Amino acid sequence: MKRLVLPCALACLVAGAPTRAQSPVVTIATVLSVPSVANFWAEKKGYFREAGVDVRVESMDTLSKAMSLLATNQIQLAQGGINAGFFNAVAQGLPVTMALESGSTPVHHNFLVRADLKDVIRSPRDLKGRNVAVSGVGALSVYELGSLMESVGMSLADVNVKPLAFPQMGAALAGKALDVALMVAPFSDAAVSSGLAVPWIDPEEGVIKALPMTSLAYIASADWIKGNRDVAGRVVKALMRAGRDYCDAYHHGPNRGETLDMMVANGIGRDRATLDAMAWQAREPNGDVNHAGLADIARIFKKEGYLDKDPPADKLVDDALAADAAKALGPFKPINEASALKGCR
Repeated sequence: MKRLVLPCALACLVAGAPTRAQSPVVTIATVLSVPSVANFWAEKKGYFREAGVDVRVESMDTLSKAMSLLATNQIQLAQGGINAGFFNAVAQGLPVTMALESGSTPVHHNFLVRADLKDVIRSPRDLKGRNVAVSGVGALSVYELGSLMESVGMSLADVNVKPLAFPQMGAALAGKALDVALMVAPFSDAAVSSGLAVPWIDPEEGVIKALPMTSLAYIASADWIKGNRDVAGRVVKALMRAGRDYCDAYHHGPNRGETLDMMVANGIGRDRATLDAMAWQAREPNGDVNHAGLADIARIFKKEGYLDKDPPADKLVDDALAADAAKALGPFKPINEASALKGCR
């Protein structure tokens, strides 16, 4: 179809017929996760089309890889887990900013202890000299582990931090290469059900003080927003609509089945039943970012040597686009108001 559009447009011009202006093109790069399904939902349901924007969604491995692409406006938005790379980019003066939250408390990140050590590792103090897995260098899990160690007057220097992808952690626990792992569902569920590990500490229960914790976000090219604020606003509104649809599915609303199908179709997970049974990460229906939480994340990253200098607080987030979208969409209530799940309200 794309090959046929250009000849048709040229023929119309020759005939003197009026043509419609081409929709602005926006590229969103996303790290696949359960909340990332909102990108594909906005595509499928026509929210981008209704906004008059041609949006292309592409996948990537980690949000940190997107910073240079955003800074040079090669892509306009990137969605994924907050990490030290974002804070470093802002601290270095790169034109990137957070435009919309896409994942927050409860995030269901849990420290698991290897099963044979459940009576040995009881307190964070018992982690001294132990091998502890986090999901990546400078990942949000580094902040969570740093906060845990700080809660008992220790630091990351007191443990052996092992960056590992979530799918690799189970095998490392089985081989006793790890003592503790900070995991997410469904990997944590699999490790527990197979007897490899036992649940230990949820960092959102008494460790992290600045809650809700913003864990996922859409990072935007600040130059793109500055030069295309109307377009950016329409894209953010479309993403917020899709985020609210995600919240309805999160609360087991009538669209949950279709959302699960979309997750499988877009490679977010292979097993529909597993996706349905696992705990989903929540998000803020109005796209609100917890500024105090971001400040604490940056503080721990700097304390532990992941940041060279403090990023300017006023450059971290552009709240205006989300605020305008939330006002236009009005208050949100999940369709399934009987849901007892926390978050996504």
